[in-house]
Amino acid sequence: MKKRIQLPLKDEDLVELRAGDSLLLNGPLLTGRDAAHKRLYEAAQSGKELPVAIKGETIYYVGPCPAKPGRIIGSAGPTTSSRMDFYTPTLLKLGLKGMIGKGQRSPEVIEAVTTYGAVYFAALGGAGALIANSIIKAEIVAYPDLGPEAIYRIEVRDFPVIVAIDGKGNDLYRIGRAEYSRRSERNDEC
Repeated sequence: MKKRIQLPLKDEDLVELRAGDSLLLNGPLLTGRDAAHKRLYEAAQSGKELPVAIKGETIYYVGPCPAKPGRIIGSAGPTTSSRMDFYTPTLLKLGLKGMIGKGQRSPEVIEAVTTYGAVYFAALGGAGALIANSIIKAEIVAYPDLGPEAIYRIEVRDFPVIVAIDGKGNDLYRIGRAEYSRRSERNDEC
């Protein structure tokens, strides 16, 4: 059975999470992709106030498709997280607690996750229409000129994720690769 986590994330939630845990997220989170991250980073670097408070927040790396009539949001699949790696340590330092995307993160991001007590969740790529069913509310809260890459505040119900990098720096991508190598070596011995 998957564990349900209420957003925003609490420190006690983060301590218990382990790389490989399957979770269902519930509550509010922000969205943001490359262009929004660049603007947030530039605002932080120049000492300007950010257009959204990110302390304690979780950001989902998504640029949702337009909603069809009668729908809250269009397809909302995760984008490749490494595209945000340059900006992520700064946002974590400002209090960001969680990130949702797909794919590996850089050593600098993994170090920042452990330093600032955060977590990186992986969402299933290629399942944007299915993930959209977990989004029960969506509104643009910053950078509307970016269109689908604007920052939205969304609310999710039973949003499926896997802990990819936990607060101790355990990285499911590296763990999985090492386990696969060990199994392959054992199979070669047979």
